[in-house]
Amino acid sequence: MSGALPQSDGEDANIPASCRVCGARRFGICKALKSSELLRLSASTRRRKIEHGDTISFEEDEVVEYANIVEGAVKLTKILKDGRQQIVGLQFAPEFIGKPFSEMTTVSVEAATDVEICVFPKAEFERMLHQEPNFEHRLLEQTLTQLDDARSWMVTLGRKTAQEKVASFLVLLANNLGRLNTSGSNMISFTLPLKRADIADFLGLTIETVSRQMTRLRKDKLIDIQRNLDVTILDMRRLKDLADGN
Repeated sequence: MSGALPQSDGEDANIPASCRVCGARRFGICKALKSSELLRLSASTRRRKIEHGDTISFEEDEVVEYANIVEGAVKLTKILKDGRQQIVGLQFAPEFIGKPFSEMTTVSVEAATDVEICVFPKAEFERMLHQEPNFEHRLLEQTLTQLDDARSWMVTLGRKTAQEKVASFLVLLANNLGRLNTSGSNMISFTLPLKRADIADFLGLTIETVSRQMTRLRKDKLIDIQRNLDVTILDMRRLKDLADGN
């Protein structure tokens, strides 16, 4: 992603260069901050790149910082006492990682793809929330949107068929990770951020069921799959209809 934000209030020239070209700045919580406030916050932030599969934070870690996802996707997991793992969510740019004003983390966060995040120290971030009502309001808006998304996903898990679940999962990825196919068509491509076992875990299905449904979608010419990882949506409208039970 490149290029400066449009000049709107005459202050953009004072915005830090890293913020000016950051998608999280345009669409995430930082959208609520003026250039002077961005300058103040950016003085204590840092960018981190995390490789696919690396853990960003563990469940019950002490909270010392928060982060915005700048690029990529992370998975949120809970670990049972006997060691079993459950994926409880996926997050994408420009979503916020963390639970402000908490002392301990409640989930483990792992990079589902190669990820870049912008990290905020806990003390400075919470100070900004207290002092800048628009910033706090923006965070609340984003949090409530994620809550709505989680409730919608509960419907997917609780009521949809296996075919509808897999279609819903692919629509979710296309909307958040998709890129237009280089052929110039309207086809959307992305790389699966989860292995088949993790997809099955996330959808409450068996690995065999996930594989059968992927094969069925491919035979119906809704998707194409290369190397079991690279997916191209061939007909987004039909896939969305299928995900919605039509």
